[in-house]
Amino acid sequence: MSTEMMFILITIITVFLLNYINVINTNKFINDTVPLFKALMEDDYKFLLAVKYGEDQTYDVNKLFTLRVRNAIIVLILFLILLLTSANANNFFISTLVAFGVAFLVFKLPYMQLKTFYKKRMYRINLMLPYYLKSLEILIQHYTVPVAIARSVDTAPEIFKPGLHKLVTRIEAGDMSVDPYMDFAKEYPVRDSMRMMRLLYRLSLGSQENKQEQLMMFSKTVSSLQNKAREQKYKSRLENMEHRTMMMLFCTGGGIILLLLLSITRMMMI
Repeated sequence: MSTEMMFILITIITVFLLNYINVINTNKFINDTVPLFKALMEDDYKFLLAVKYGEDQTYDVNKLFTLRVRNAIIVLILFLILLLTSANANNFFISTLVAFGVAFLVFKLPYMQLKTFYKKRMYRINLMLPYYLKSLEILIQHYTVPVAIARSVDTAPEIFKPGLHKLVTRIEAGDMSVDPYMDFAKEYPVRDSMRMMRLLYRLSLGSQENKQEQLMMFSKTVSSLQNKAREQKYKSRLENMEHRTMMMLFCTGGGIILLLLLSITRMMMI
């Protein structure tokens, strides 16, 4: 074992023992440090957490943010010890920058994972919403809009069920305003969701004489959304295939260049 690794191991053990016998309190240090990092909390961090865990589920924003800060501080300290013990006067500044850079990436990683989750979720909703609305359109031909929505819950995609349960509960409680429909659209803020929910609300208010005409308008809009969803799906597949092709080309080209460099190096050594 190298001297640097031995020093790091001794430092970690010493800190652990001091923390265990309450000579130092790392948790208190981290909790006291967190407020200094509050300015780094992203504007949409709470929103993304609500999207992932749901507004009804119990999660602590401050606790999750504290965990991010704690992990970043631990990584920063470990990298500072690792890099600075092996650094000389010439690369001291660079080693410090590298340590802070890695700690910042560790701090940002959970947020980037939330962003990725949100984008994938919106993509799924964008593709699935038109097909759900098409099945709802068939039910509306035989039932009123509130009854059709209630009957559609069991067969709806899982991603829509929480929002549909809220929508049905509010309608059954006597809320005949547009608000339940708009809140559903806000929960799934994808292309044309607001317009589609407004059409549903108007359809629920229409008389039987005007129902067929409004239903035809709703049907045309849903068909248009289905065509857009198909186009988006095919476009995504094409972009994915192009991305994989480019990665294969880069890997092949990089491998050829690496082999050439190795061959040239060997020829120069002979």
